[in-house]
Amino acid sequence: MAIKKQFIKTKPVCKVTFSVAAKEADEVAVVGDFNNWNPKEGALNKLKNGTFKGVFDLDKDASYEFKYLIDGAFVNETEADSFKWNEFAGAENSVLEV
Repeated sequence: MAIKKQFIKTKPVCKVTFSVAAKEADEVAVVGDFNNWNPKEGALNKLKNGTFKGVFDLDKDASYEFKYLIDGAFVNETEADSFKWNEFAGAENSVLEV
C-alpha cells in the first residue's frame, strides 16, 4: 500500500494517489472523511499487475481519517501519516495530512 501526494501550486488542492497491491481482491475502495465513507465514490481501478489505484483531489491544509475497503474488509494504510482511535468504528483509522 502506498500514498503519493502532489501539491498543486495554482489551486488549494493536493492530488493524492492511493495504491493497494491486492492481486486476489475483486474490489478495493478508499473510504474516509473526504468522500463520506462511500465506497462507490472511492472505488479504485484494478491494473494488470494486480494493483488497485485511484487519484483524488483533496483540499490542502486538512486532515482526513480513512481506510481501505478490500472485498468488504476494512484495512488501514501501513504508511499513513498517523492513526486515530474512532469510537464509532471501535478501531483505529488511518490519518492523511495534506
